[in-house]
Amino acid sequence: MKQLKYISFLMLMIGFQSCHKDLLEPVPQAAISSEGYFLNDAQIETGVIAIYDAMQGVNSTDLRDNRGVQEEYYVTEMRSDNTRTKNQEGEAAQFESYAITPNNGIVENYYRSCYSTIFRANLVLENLANASETMSPVFEGEAKFARAYSYFNLVRLFGDVPLVERPITPQEDELAFTRVATATVYDLIVSDLETAAANLSNGEYTRASKAAAEALLAKVHLTLGNYLDAQILCENVMSYGYTLEPNFNDIFYNEGNNELIFVIAYSIGVEADSQDFSAEFMNGVGRTVGVNYVTQDAATFLDNNGGNRTEFSYRIDPFQPTQRQVVKYLPNGEDGGANGNQFNSDATLSGNDWVVLRYADVLLMHTEAILAGNQETTNTAAIGSFQMVRNRAGLTDPVTSITKQELLDERRAELAFENQRLYDLLRFGEAQNVLSALSTANNYSFTATDLLLPIPQREINLSNGVMTQNPGY
Repeated sequence: MKQLKYISFLMLMIGFQSCHKDLLEPVPQAAISSEGYFLNDAQIETGVIAIYDAMQGVNSTDLRDNRGVQEEYYVTEMRSDNTRTKNQEGEAAQFESYAITPNNGIVENYYRSCYSTIFRANLVLENLANASETMSPVFEGEAKFARAYSYFNLVRLFGDVPLVERPITPQEDELAFTRVATATVYDLIVSDLETAAANLSNGEYTRASKAAAEALLAKVHLTLGNYLDAQILCENVMSYGYTLEPNFNDIFYNEGNNELIFVIAYSIGVEADSQDFSAEFMNGVGRTVGVNYVTQDAATFLDNNGGNRTEFSYRIDPFQPTQRQVVKYLPNGEDGGANGNQFNSDATLSGNDWVVLRYADVLLMHTEAILAGNQETTNTAAIGSFQMVRNRAGLTDPVTSITKQELLDERRAELAFENQRLYDLLRFGEAQNVLSALSTANNYSFTATDLLLPIPQREINLSNGVMTQNPGY
């Protein structure tokens, strides 16, 4: 991983997997003690690195391994109108057709992965007393950023979820299964990000920073309808010197560019630090038959609204002209040659970083904050941020007003296939309308209850009756 080398011996020292392979079996896992480790800055630093390792996930074919962000596109992008499977096969096809079952292994894996990050963050927070006065607030900021990031994803995808703020003992295992109201979860998310923003500085993009905490907190406040708070945070980030990358394609292949605020980083060719989602988006390269393929609706939309972003967002599958592939994450930047699958390096061991937060997103959030839930704005500051994003896309006609739909469309064009579309539809109050229309057009089975994922059945079984299922499942 760029700038971060995840230290595998840490896992052995504190025994993350000494009892069970499933990191969401909280009873044996919580019983593991970190006493005797985490005694100084160097040791706590390895714990912080392990948090990022959990976010990164394991490049593996085994769904018992926590895959982290490497499977996030299933539960986000493929449940929107942006992507689908190529052949409508297997568990993956459940996402596009809204036929997800509580036993879906991908859902269970993503849920486990989020709690793996939370568990590791809680371990660091539990041991801050052993850190130096200088490093303690930094470690706290990084751990709380990661915990908030994970809970923000969980609460948007699953609704009420267990809220675990510290390592728990076997006698407290009920905490790991008791679902807590979303408002309470959001209280922790906001508090954690406020602490992270106060404690951290800027300069990193593969680790949490002040800008990353403020940008993520702005998105949280937009989700909660706290528009003035979101506007102030966006304007803070806008004052830190970030810029739009002149060439849209370079955002994803010129790693470390000045548009990036926070990424989950990977290294090419190293199994422990590489990713395979880039290969999965291709055909005959990854371990599936083609997932996260671009819908006809998304392709038509980009053709009409993407400007110069379109060619760097999707392409025609070289093998099947009726299919379209995401190209923001071509394995290691290679196009696969004329046949589309002749990569010089192993596509399943790719080093592309996953972009979580970038400056264009902040500019569009700034516009959204000023719009403040209204149908239209002529505010010059909102227009200025909106116009900057469009200018980079070659869409330079002057904008004099912005409607809510135009902003939602611009976010779709700018952030296509970056796992933002479903969350945007939910936040703008358009998810049910858009996904109902998509379902009708494709003979899917979408209903309002599909806006949330099912709680994994395995968690319900382990809870001995404590955990309840979401409606509709």
